[in-house]
Amino acid sequence: MSAPAPATYARFYETDPDERSDSVRTWYAGAANFVVAYSEMDAGAVFDRTEQPDEFVIILPDPDTRLSIEWNGTTTEGAGHSVVIVPPGPSRITVYRGGRMVRLFTRRVSDIVARCKIGTADPNVPPLVSWPDPVGGHKVRWYSMDVPQEEGRFGRLIRSSDFMVNYIYPRNGPRDRSQLSPHSHADFQQCSLCLEGTYVHHLRWPWTKNANEWRSDDHETCGAPSVTIIPAGVLHTSEAVGTGTNLLIDIFCPPRADFSRQPGWVLNADEYPEPQA
Repeated sequence: MSAPAPATYARFYETDPDERSDSVRTWYAGAANFVVAYSEMDAGAVFDRTEQPDEFVIILPDPDTRLSIEWNGTTTEGAGHSVVIVPPGPSRITVYRGGRMVRLFTRRVSDIVARCKIGTADPNVPPLVSWPDPVGGHKVRWYSMDVPQEEGRFGRLIRSSDFMVNYIYPRNGPRDRSQLSPHSHADFQQCSLCLEGTYVHHLRWPWTKNANEWRSDDHETCGAPSVTIIPAGVLHTSEAVGTGTNLLIDIFCPPRADFSRQPGWVLNADEYPEPQA
């Protein structure tokens, strides 16, 4: 294992948008295998993908958002508080009622990668290998996040061939500091997308035999909206500290095999199969 990479903290609320039009403001942040595009959009906004080599994922956190997606001659309409998977090929998103939209693209999407100025390579993350195509072929797939909590199931997990989104249930008020959960991932990054409230991301790098590679601990406070990319091999836990609603969504690329093995955790597991052993 190589020395773990540094973390990336993209506090969008502290910077001007990377792109701005009359109806859309967009910020970008990158990871080893993917790019996050966070947009604040008004009614009438249009997002065209003319050349899209693979699926991309949309997160719509605001229940009042309304939009349509055209793909392969078919138009589907849906509301916010949902996760959407859009197939490869040309597509068009038309916004009828605005709000926030987060799009997740792999690094195969060269025009999106070119727009992203923030991102950290990670020598401990292998190149992306896609999981199998969806059962029954590609189509636009909407998943409402109006899913009640269930004992024994962690968050609301949606996966595609390249991504896993854990739409964690919101937390009201600060997290109990005696119940944090420090852990690490040997060969994949974790992207923590903060959409409400404030979090402190606690990170600790392991010591290698080369003391010149040692890093001090991070205890980074991030509000909303922000993206934190946690490197592979780094001990970490995120502590909600906001007094109101705190909402964090975790993103992984490719999907996590350990979460996928838990019965009932992945809400669309029947549509997106796991790789053959």
